[in-house]
Amino acid sequence: MDHSKPCNSTSGYRALIILAGIGSRAVLQRRRGNTLERWEIALVKALLARGGYNDQDILAFFTRPTRSINHRAIGEIRTETKHRAIRPASFPELDEFLATWPDVDPDTGLSIRGDELLIKAREAMIAAVSTFNGAGLHFRTEIFIVTSIIAWTYLLHAFYRREGIDYRYWKSSTSGREVAKTQHGAEKFWELGKCLRCDRCPLNIAERANLEFLLELRHEIEHRSTKRIDDAVSAKLQACALNFNSTVKELFGPQFSLERRLPIALQFVTFSLDQRALLKKSGGLPPHVTIMMDAFHKRLSDEEAADPRFAFRVAFVPRAANRANQADVAYEIVHPNSEEAAEIEKILLKEVDRRKYLPNQIVRLMRQEGFRYFKTADHTRLWQGLDAKRPGKGYGTTIFGSDWGWYEKWVDRVREHCIENADQYGKQQKADHA
Repeated sequence: MDHSKPCNSTSGYRALIILAGIGSRAVLQRRRGNTLERWEIALVKALLARGGYNDQDILAFFTRPTRSINHRAIGEIRTETKHRAIRPASFPELDEFLATWPDVDPDTGLSIRGDELLIKAREAMIAAVSTFNGAGLHFRTEIFIVTSIIAWTYLLHAFYRREGIDYRYWKSSTSGREVAKTQHGAEKFWELGKCLRCDRCPLNIAERANLEFLLELRHEIEHRSTKRIDDAVSAKLQACALNFNSTVKELFGPQFSLERRLPIALQFVTFSLDQRALLKKSGGLPPHVTIMMDAFHKRLSDEEAADPRFAFRVAFVPRAANRANQADVAYEIVHPNSEEAAEIEKILLKEVDRRKYLPNQIVRLMRQEGFRYFKTADHTRLWQGLDAKRPGKGYGTTIFGSDWGWYEKWVDRVREHCIENADQYGKQQKADHA
């Protein structure tokens, strides 16, 4: 494995539904990872040694949906321009490879060996959701959290591996720096928390917050009795499943999504308001879980807490179909600001889209209001002095992957600063009249 680049670091219905992505992430403009691994290079050398294969023939064995290899790579191995130190695979190893090729997942076309991490990630999330939606389980939330954490860990490992980011632990030794290993000699890889702290983590703030919440909850309930916590965290679990599906599609391709494998769940129960109140009263959370959840929520800004990628809430509204062609539709998503949403006052999908300003837009706005000497450097000094980007202040959020967008709340704060320093920024003050 190539690790060449290190990284610095509620609905009453008890069902999880895989739907289309609920957020957008900056699309990767260039997919990395189009390189052969050491075991593949060894097989290429064995094919070259046996003879009878041209470069294009050999290339066909190692191209797959998640990775395309340039034919130049085979020529570099043939001429020993690269990878001279790697020894060829034995002919029995080559025969075994050829006998099992193509060893692919029939559902996705993924290579069982080459795409092992992505396959495991998908299967773990499918298991998490299927188990949660299964009947007769009393600890479905705990099972979902543990299994989904495994799924996310494999998914981020697959991404880091493709990007050439070293996700192994290292340690110092008498012979220098070496990879940390388990008691029995296996390399130690990052756990999910470490993956989320990597500065090249592809997840946005809300998606990371969702997983950090589930990690904290797992640590809090580990090996303890938790009573019923399904209702209290169902929105977080739904967001976790949706985030996973959208991340798989955006990082690896829409053909690897889970929608076809996990259709909408059917239910045998409906809850009235009285029934729901009774359930919540009888299923009180343990104090230590309540304290943990309250502390976590206090660290979030209002925008982060409302983001559906942190907690996704769905309301099911029974209704009769207005038209014959709608009679077989089991569910319907009503978007905000539609006439139907206003009529029934039940918004099933809430999209948070507050206006955001870039720094140059704020500077231009202040100049238009008369503060003609207010500059970008003044804006930078102001937000740094107030630590305005610190989570919890609610002044803005990341946009387009890495840029920062400022909310109207921050624009008001900048305007207040300019008024307080009107002489410095050239604002013509009007005389006050009694």
